[in-house]
Amino acid sequence: MDAGPRLYWLPEVADWRDQLKALMHDSEGCWERVQRLSKSRLDFARTNALDGILRHAFGTAPPPLSGTKPVRLAVLGSSTTAHLLPSIRIGGARRGLWVDTYENEYGQYLQELLDPNSALHKFRPNAVLFAFDAHHLTRGIHAALSATESEQALEETEQQLRRSWSLARDAFGCHLIQQTAINVAPSLLGNNEQRLPGSPRLFIDRFNQDIRLMAEQESIDLLDINAKVAEHGLAAWHDPALWHRSKQEVTPAAAPFYGDMLGRLLGAKQGRSAKCLVLDLDNTLWGGVIGEDGFDGIVLGQGSPLGEGFVALQEYARELARRGIILAVCSKNDEDVALEPFESHPEMVLKRNDIAAFRANWLDKPANLRAIAEEINIGLDALVFLDDSSFERNLVRDELPMVAVPEVPDEPALIPHMLADAGYFEGVEVTEEDRERTRQYQVNKAREVLKSTSTDLNSYLIGLEMELICRRFDDVGLQRTVQLINKTNQFNLTTRRYTEADVVEIMSSPHSFGLQLRLLDRFGDNGIIAIVIGRAQDQASVLIDTWLMSCRVLGRQVEAATLNLIVAEAHRLGAIELIGEYRPTKKNGMVREHYARLGFKLMEQREDGSSLAKLDVRQFVPRETFIVVRGVSE
Repeated sequence: MDAGPRLYWLPEVADWRDQLKALMHDSEGCWERVQRLSKSRLDFARTNALDGILRHAFGTAPPPLSGTKPVRLAVLGSSTTAHLLPSIRIGGARRGLWVDTYENEYGQYLQELLDPNSALHKFRPNAVLFAFDAHHLTRGIHAALSATESEQALEETEQQLRRSWSLARDAFGCHLIQQTAINVAPSLLGNNEQRLPGSPRLFIDRFNQDIRLMAEQESIDLLDINAKVAEHGLAAWHDPALWHRSKQEVTPAAAPFYGDMLGRLLGAKQGRSAKCLVLDLDNTLWGGVIGEDGFDGIVLGQGSPLGEGFVALQEYARELARRGIILAVCSKNDEDVALEPFESHPEMVLKRNDIAAFRANWLDKPANLRAIAEEINIGLDALVFLDDSSFERNLVRDELPMVAVPEVPDEPALIPHMLADAGYFEGVEVTEEDRERTRQYQVNKAREVLKSTSTDLNSYLIGLEMELICRRFDDVGLQRTVQLINKTNQFNLTTRRYTEADVVEIMSSPHSFGLQLRLLDRFGDNGIIAIVIGRAQDQASVLIDTWLMSCRVLGRQVEAATLNLIVAEAHRLGAIELIGEYRPTKKNGMVREHYARLGFKLMEQREDGSSLAKLDVRQFVPRETFIVVRGVSE
């Protein structure tokens, strides 16, 4: 059996076996230690061993989690998938997710969906993966079929698929994922297979093409393993002899890659994808060391295969920025020397304005990465650090294990493919705010310049000419609302995670309200910067279920202006008091005193650090701010 696709971007750990044995004898901090080991280059056996440690320590009960929601994943397939489950669980752990899994009885996915008393329904999944093998999908398809008969069979298969989606959505109202089909059928006609209507190979090709449109129409996420099979070769993913022995369509050797692909998709749904690509410069963005070789001595651009590879990497980084990934620079260099290629080199694709945070100095890389995360107002776990030096990579891994640090190929032209394979920036949608993110960070620097030149805070705030646009949750802003709820961790009072269906339910409830706030100022549009969800508890009170804000607008009186809007909503619902809840996590300590600062009185302080505070809205006097507030129609 050929070796499966490897997790080649992850580092080898020399003492991996010793660390695993240590975990077996001392399970203290097990979850964190498993997460760290999961970020090494695991094969099928190591993945299963690590999963065994995790299951032994916790069973099916999740450990304490920070900023994520446990995943209860049902894998509904038509072939054997049990060998994939450990890799799926470890793929989730690699992104801070606890994943509990369920596999249907062999071939019984539809029966279990239809039976409300089945083990599937008792499992109560909050995510469902449909994984159908090509043999199952092509039952009854043979070379003698006419074009009409083949078309009818495809329509029936797709209708059955839609029925399965509908059954799962109605029963569980959860995240649905559809796996593309691996085209394992050998060709019957050759290069022009499309001329044989009854070809099973052609049938799977058409099925994979059609489900893209179907999934888009019904908000189903795809697990596109067929695309990876096309890249790696069928033999890396499928063994016909193994299929006939055990009905395993995906080979065990490919299981770790499969689990990682699914883990990154589940993680993206909870905002666990990276947000920023941090780039070293010398021998990473160009060849050579600019401080030694000089401006004219670096290798970059046409006329050199290596130089063209560096251009390809820069072009890929620019495309990531265009879809919403932040770019930063972290280099040991004199700043003026490091900036010169960005400003003057004719073959340089990336320009200074493409870089949201530029750190070129002689401090150690971990210190600069901390500074970059602070400057951009994101967590260290949202950074991916790209550096050609193995010393620097290992130093960052030791000092900042939450930062993603891939192994870097010697050939720069291969780096874009490595980043794509690693899936650090996995996304399930792209909003306009994503596309504008780099520009927003650049404009934020202009705001800081205004702040530094203002004589006092009030003059600075007045000079910003701020306008806060408040709207209730709606279909137009639905994607961005869900994205913020599942990505914001620092200024987030409760860090509850909600799906699209949850948000739609809030939109339709007469006893709840959901507000999305957009901030504009003289420098431009900051995008949607705050989300608030309130729920009437009884006739007297409204609970602030969710209050989150972007850290980049802190200190601009947005908190006070938002409270004015929340109190107005409480009045509308007939409440006489607001109840604010704080639930502590590892990342939201900055809002521990948020309600106290806004005049709420402590009601209850719990042993776990969470608390409830209340505000009498009858006595509330709206806070004065320098923000003009518009929107929220009755």
